[in-house]
Amino acid sequence: MAEEQGKTGKGINTGKLATSMQKRLSRAQEKVLQKLGKADETRDTAFEEGVANFNKQMAEGTKLQKDLRAYLAAVKTMHDASKRLQDCLADMYEPEWFGKEEVDTIAEETDILWSDYHDKLVDNSMIAMDTYLAQFPDIKARIAKRDRKMTDYDSARHHFGSLQKGKKQDQAKIAKAEEELGRAQKVFEEINVDLQDELPQLWNSRVGFYVNTFQSMAGYQQRFHKDMGKLNQDLNDVMTKLDEQRLANEAAAVNHSVTPDAAPKTRPAPPGPAPVRPPPSPRPSLTPAPDTQQQDIILFDGEALVSDANTTAPSQATAPSQATTPSQPQTDTAVAAAAGAATTAVTNGSSEVLPAGVIYKVKAMHDYAATDGDELEMKAGDVVLVLAWENPDEQDDGWLMGVKESHWLENKDLLAKGVFPENFTQKL
Repeated sequence: MAEEQGKTGKGINTGKLATSMQKRLSRAQEKVLQKLGKADETRDTAFEEGVANFNKQMAEGTKLQKDLRAYLAAVKTMHDASKRLQDCLADMYEPEWFGKEEVDTIAEETDILWSDYHDKLVDNSMIAMDTYLAQFPDIKARIAKRDRKMTDYDSARHHFGSLQKGKKQDQAKIAKAEEELGRAQKVFEEINVDLQDELPQLWNSRVGFYVNTFQSMAGYQQRFHKDMGKLNQDLNDVMTKLDEQRLANEAAAVNHSVTPDAAPKTRPAPPGPAPVRPPPSPRPSLTPAPDTQQQDIILFDGEALVSDANTTAPSQATAPSQATTPSQPQTDTAVAAAAGAATTAVTNGSSEVLPAGVIYKVKAMHDYAATDGDELEMKAGDVVLVLAWENPDEQDDGWLMGVKESHWLENKDLLAKGVFPENFTQKL
């Protein structure tokens, strides 16, 4: 029994194979006759145009799918590179630096943003692309089947026509050929009608698909770059604050490196003080009176002549011998005291209005050549307007901040200021 079923199955398979080979042979003969022009071929210009559009659409979709996969791979690569870069920054960022927690948060949010962007592209663009292209293989197979059925239809049509035109007409063969022709025509028309409806619809659907694909990608990119821009701005702000912290630390280190006992900068020692000459004897009083009389004190070594009002005691008015008798030379202490009194009188008694921000004036007693960009170069005799320090902590012992009076008189501004050694000047 089993042997009989096996023989039956083999017979069926052999019959199908023979039928298939006969169809292939018949189709090949029909194609040859059509190419030689001995048999006409069923043509459908509209359908052929639809097939050409289908092939173009399938090629464009396949290329788009390939490029989209390459773009996703590049996004993944950029994500990995960004993560490694952010991790490197977070690892080398020392805890005492400004914004350590902010840097760690930015690195974490950047990684999440890249992952979300990649996942959205895969879920909404790549999957839609794969679904769009999945319909092409089936339609392509049906187009090929339609071509085969059209060849069968043409072959049946030509066979039926040749039997009708034969000298000896066999009605049985003609009837069988007509039956085969009807069957071939029915199969061909069913496939042909379905494809004629589907191909134009598929061709027109490409526009909507392209719009949805690139519109969604553009939206994802816009949101991604917007959020990434905020994170980059936050990182830039942290780096700016870190640089400010660095500059402040460097300035503090420079200030602490100068000890109070040490000289702020290396400078030549000023020459010794000029010799002090004794003042001349006081002039005799011509009109003694109980009121005040003027005594002139002459300051040597380039100082101005200043008069000091001294009150004359009544005993002086009644003792002419003291007024007419020259006094003995005064000691150095008396001369220095007189010079100090004269200087005070000039400074305190002057009615000159100093510019805003100026504390007092000094006069350069020696030349000073600036050795740094923030120093003020002076020549002996220059008058300098002394300014207050904006930050008292920055002032070094033995140094003043000021601007030359000549610059102020010429430009009416205090911008050309600089520091200079106090022991090279004398207060006016």
